[in-house]
Amino acid sequence: MFPDASGVRAQGEPIIDIHQHVGYSGRPDEVLLAHQRAMGVTMTIVLPAGRPAARPSTHDGVSNGLQAQALGNDACRDFAKAHPGEFRFGANDVPDLDGAAQEIERQLARGAIVIAEQKFGIACDAPEMQSIYRLAETHRVPVLMHWQFGMYNHGFERFHRMLEQFPRVTFIGHAQTWWANIDAGHADQTVLYPKGPVTPGGLTDRYLRDYPNMYGDLSAGSGLNALTRDEAFTRGFLERHQDKLLYGSDCNDHVGSGEKCQGAQTIAALRRLAASKALERKLLYDNAKRVFGI
Repeated sequence: MFPDASGVRAQGEPIIDIHQHVGYSGRPDEVLLAHQRAMGVTMTIVLPAGRPAARPSTHDGVSNGLQAQALGNDACRDFAKAHPGEFRFGANDVPDLDGAAQEIERQLARGAIVIAEQKFGIACDAPEMQSIYRLAETHRVPVLMHWQFGMYNHGFERFHRMLEQFPRVTFIGHAQTWWANIDAGHADQTVLYPKGPVTPGGLTDRYLRDYPNMYGDLSAGSGLNALTRDEAFTRGFLERHQDKLLYGSDCNDHVGSGEKCQGAQTIAALRRLAASKALERKLLYDNAKRVFGI
C-alpha cells in the first residue's frame, strides 16, 4: 500500500472514487496517479469524453473534452490498463453522433464498467438518449449523467419518465441541477450553486426516494456545496439515502489535500456528517463496490 497523509491506506479502509478524468485541465497522468493516492483512494473510475464534434449537442465544440480538457475513450482505457489494481474506466460518446452506439459498445467490450459521463446538450428523453439507456440495459452497466440547467441533459423535471421506462438501468445523477434540487424551495433553476437552509422534499430527494434505479454521485463543487450548505439537513439526507449515494471527486487539483482539493474536502465532509462508521463506509466504498461490481 502507498502511504498518504490521512493514513487511510495504513488503516486498511479502501475508498472507491467513481468520478475522475484523464487529462483534466491539462493535468499529467503521473499527477493524477499521485493525487488519488494522496487522497487515500484505492480504486478510481476514469470517465472519458466523447469524440470531438462541432454540433448543437456539443455547443459547437464548447463541450468537447467535457468542457474540461478530459481525454477520450482510448486514453482512459490505456491509463486504467497501465494501473489495473487502482483504476477502471468508462465508455462515452456524443449520443447524436454517427456511430455513437458502436463506439460505446467497443469500449464496453474492452472492459468499460459505466457509460459516463453523459454531458451533452440533448433532452434527457430524446431518442438518442434512449439509445444510450438501451445500451446500458443490454450491457448491464450504469449511466452517469451531468445535469446542468440550460446546458446539459435538458428536462430534469421529466426524467421520471425515463426512470419508469428503463427500470433495469441504474442511473447516477451528478452536477449542479441534480444537487440544487435536493431543496424543495429551489425555484430559480438558473441558480446552480444555491446556499443556505434546505427545505426537504426537492425533486432530487424524491427521485432517490421513489425510484430504486436512481443513485447520486457526490462529486464536484456541486456535491460538496450540497453537503455543506445545511449540515443538519445533510445528516438526514445521508441517512435516508445511505444505499444510494456514491463518493466521487471530479477534482482537477494536483495535490490531493488542502483547501483547493474538493475531493479531499468531500471525504472529510462525509466522515464528519455520517451518523455511523457503517454509513461512512457505504458512502466511500460499499455502495460503489455493489453498483459497479468491483
